[in-house]
Amino acid sequence: MAAYIARRLLLMIPTILGIMLISFAVVQFAPGGPVERVIAQLQGQDSGATSRFGGGGEIGASGGAQQSASSGDMSKYRGAQGLDPKFIAELEKQFGFDKPAWERFLIMMRNYATFDFGRSYFRDTPVLTLIAQKLPVSITLGLWMTLLSYSISIPLGIAKAVRDGSRFDMWTSAIIIVGYAIPSFLFAILLIVLFAGGSFPYIGQLFPLRGLTSENFAELSLIGKAKDYLWHIALPITAMALGSFATSTFLTKNSFLDEIKKQYVQTARMKGLSERQVLYGHVFRNAMLIVVSGFPGAFVHAFFTGALLIETIFSLDGLGLLSFESIVNRDYPVVFANLYIFALLGLIVNLLSDLTYMWIDPRIDFETREV
Repeated sequence: MAAYIARRLLLMIPTILGIMLISFAVVQFAPGGPVERVIAQLQGQDSGATSRFGGGGEIGASGGAQQSASSGDMSKYRGAQGLDPKFIAELEKQFGFDKPAWERFLIMMRNYATFDFGRSYFRDTPVLTLIAQKLPVSITLGLWMTLLSYSISIPLGIAKAVRDGSRFDMWTSAIIIVGYAIPSFLFAILLIVLFAGGSFPYIGQLFPLRGLTSENFAELSLIGKAKDYLWHIALPITAMALGSFATSTFLTKNSFLDEIKKQYVQTARMKGLSERQVLYGHVFRNAMLIVVSGFPGAFVHAFFTGALLIETIFSLDGLGLLSFESIVNRDYPVVFANLYIFALLGLIVNLLSDLTYMWIDPRIDFETREV
């Protein structure tokens, strides 16, 4: 198994390089850039760096940027006409545009190898500091949503498998499909309207509208802090979890149905074991292999991809909102740092999922597998 893990770790290097290189190339065609944004701010017309004229954009060395124009070619930047070419040259140098694209990419990857992501272009803060500031919100949403989803989907999936074809199975399937089809942000809006001081005054404002904690959080006791924290995350987590457990529920059900039909289950029943003993003593371990092994991936998915709109609606300042704002503002050090971290975590989680298979079922032998 050690050899298998070593091979997988080595394969992460070209994979990360490929992901970053493709992203590097894609950004070349994206309009706008930090230089245009600064120029727009100077002109009083901050357009969010959404327009660019002439030439292709390229990524800067300190985390990504647009292609620099020569000091004499001002047409590459919208609104640059009339500005001092020396000033434009200083902007290009400040954002790291005075080097060729290939050199900037190599410098970027060399820095990223040591987790040196530089500073944000427009926040004047180290990128790692920004990410660390947003982590508590993202960890809260990802962890609680995953735990709540699995705590519902596993018992429900087992109950559906045992009652396969019954009215309970059909009605719960219909409810799950409807919940899965409706976007989480619509649930969030509905919950706000009903329980956060919306259009139904008879219900009242039972939950807060924004934030993870109250203003007087530091003054509360330990129990008071826990209650205040749970009070604030109740609506966001409910909105995210309502449609999140459909896949794991049906996966649990189908996995149990497949195991129940196998010969060893019939043998266990012939020995006189009760249905509960058969289900939880024999079927459960084998059926849960594929479900439990997907837990790391489900957590990372909830952690990094499922919370952008929820964070926006409930004013929760997490990684999702940070990434979105950085893309809009063309803050490339933050954008590419998030991409690098997410890609690296995704690869690590895939490896952990394979190792989880072995932990649950020791019969799996990675030494005989080919990567």
